[in-house]
Amino acid sequence: MAKFKELFAPKDLTEGPPWKRIIEFAIPMLIGNIAQQLYNTADSIIVGLYVGDNALASVGSASPILNLLLVLFVGVAVGAGIMVSQYFGAKDREKLSHTIGICISLTAIVSAIIMIIGPIATRPFLKLLNTPESIIDWSAQYLIIYFIGIAGFSYYNILSGILRGLGDSLSALIFLLISTALNVVLDILFVAKFNMGVPGVALATVLAQAISAILCMLKLLKMKENFDLNLKMLKLDKDYTYRLIKLGLPSGITQGIFSVAMIIVQSLTNSFGELVIASNVIIMRVDGFAMMPNFSFGSAMTTYAGQNIGARKMDRVEKGTKQGTMIAVGVSTVITILILIFGKYLISIFTDTKELIDFSTRMMRILAVGYVAMAVTQSLSGVMRGAGDTVIPMWISLITTVFLRVPVAYGIAYFTRSEAYPTGRPESVFISLLVAWTMGAVITTLFFRKGKWREKALIRD
Repeated sequence: MAKFKELFAPKDLTEGPPWKRIIEFAIPMLIGNIAQQLYNTADSIIVGLYVGDNALASVGSASPILNLLLVLFVGVAVGAGIMVSQYFGAKDREKLSHTIGICISLTAIVSAIIMIIGPIATRPFLKLLNTPESIIDWSAQYLIIYFIGIAGFSYYNILSGILRGLGDSLSALIFLLISTALNVVLDILFVAKFNMGVPGVALATVLAQAISAILCMLKLLKMKENFDLNLKMLKLDKDYTYRLIKLGLPSGITQGIFSVAMIIVQSLTNSFGELVIASNVIIMRVDGFAMMPNFSFGSAMTTYAGQNIGARKMDRVEKGTKQGTMIAVGVSTVITILILIFGKYLISIFTDTKELIDFSTRMMRILAVGYVAMAVTQSLSGVMRGAGDTVIPMWISLITTVFLRVPVAYGIAYFTRSEAYPTGRPESVFISLLVAWTMGAVITTLFFRKGKWREKALIRD
């Protein structure tokens, strides 16, 4: 029984073989990230099969707007993870307690802001993106329901981020698996049985996320041996709030930049018509799974670096960076090979339209090699963020997603216009993404080796 309880206890990543600690921590996160991706994937599969390709396209058209308006929350989550991991590594109970309490309070404020702004901004943004009239109503309904119920999503992510910062990636996984299973059941119930269509999918997701958030909160309330959680700690403190925003804002801006770039490119995608829009949705769903190991190792490296930097063990940070990056690259290489061989079968899960399957398979193969490059970017960026340097990854994202990807996408589309493709070839959307990923890996490696991130190794008073 004691061994079982240990699995769900906070883990000290400052001792033991670095590669082993990183893998032990990353595997539950990987499974969790895959489960998280299942939320959207289940939505796409069910609406695609029971409602049709236009419903599938409507869910995809909603994604860039959803990501943009969630930027407010992303900053809080990233700043929280960095502070929690460093204070836990430094064994500073008071600062850890204040950080967790303020994160909970800030999340409430951010959720309220999104609940107000989201529904108001939804339809104007969809029109700005040239969303086809055939899918705009469904897209709007999906987004409005999601934003009204945003608190569950926000609190699950912030609280699971706190748990991971404490070294407990398994509890967050268990809670997410429960809510994912619930989400799939509700999807089928609302869409297949009650014929609620796209709104039913959004409602199912909102309810499932709320359950996962509640489970995370109950877990934190039982961890009194590590920190204190009371009304005093929930009170917003100027210094802690400033640190949290200072650390998290660059990551929030990074997510915002990425979302804006997606919106701009989504406008180009929409100009190609419903087939390409639906294809983009399918590819991004498969891409979400393919990218999961990279995101998992990136997050694991952030917590690993944060705890070891908090404990002032820079030698372990250096050693763990090399080992973690090598593992991430190896995993991504295997995934790339699998996509090249079995990609068509994965895509056929979403639709039985042959033209859509063939087109999506060709586009997916363009992206495949980019996952190896992203393994490098995510691992090294994770270490920099764990050290408290969130500014450099922000600038790299700005360069690759705005100044590189957007011009490349529109440039290729412009120069490939023809009678058959009056708005250009749709491959432009995916080639531009591959170029951005590859250059991102190169630039991230150069800045990591320069070593400025080491100067921000500890959060100081």
